[in-house]
Amino acid sequence: MVATKVQERTAEAQITEGNVAESPPISWEEFETEYLSREDEFKYEWVRGKVVKTKRTMYQYQYFILDNLMELFLRLHLEKKVTGKLWTEIDTFFLKDAHRRPDMAWFSDEQAARMAHRQNQVPNFIIEIVSDNDNADNLLDKLSDYADAEVEVVWLISPKLEQVHIYSGQNNSVCKGGMICSAAPILPEFQISVNDIFKKPPLPVSEVSKV
Repeated sequence: MVATKVQERTAEAQITEGNVAESPPISWEEFETEYLSREDEFKYEWVRGKVVKTKRTMYQYQYFILDNLMELFLRLHLEKKVTGKLWTEIDTFFLKDAHRRPDMAWFSDEQAARMAHRQNQVPNFIIEIVSDNDNADNLLDKLSDYADAEVEVVWLISPKLEQVHIYSGQNNSVCKGGMICSAAPILPEFQISVNDIFKKPPLPVSEVSKV
């Protein structure tokens, strides 16, 4: 049963940003109706019956990071060195009670075909970009869900530290500077240095003199 308007307003008052523990439990059907297509400054996820409300992950000035990664994937795809699809913020059930929206997620061509037929698929490679508003506990909870769902490779990119934490099975590593980040064993050809992940495009010539 869908919540009444009074129940909705009461629930809204209790769902504070990043506060999973105090958010009231709701069903997936209620979440799907009230939050799944909501367009505002927040990202909503449904985890173990609770609404996880966080600020949209990236600010305008951080989108160049996503562009650098997507451009690499598209170039490798054109060269037939990688296959599959790399999508952003796609709704995915990682466990029966853990709906997440990873910043970037890679799906094989076979998985993409199954998804077209309404079969939920779990990606094997995920990229999360940490924002200034991300809560550490929520990030750890998300990584735990990815591990439980047997996601093989996760990159956690920190723009503030200009570092990439790579989680692959029991192996965890931190990359920075000229170190190369690899999506092996899922996409061994998908490699990029941390410096290139954070490489900013030049300002337009007309604006250089103003800086």
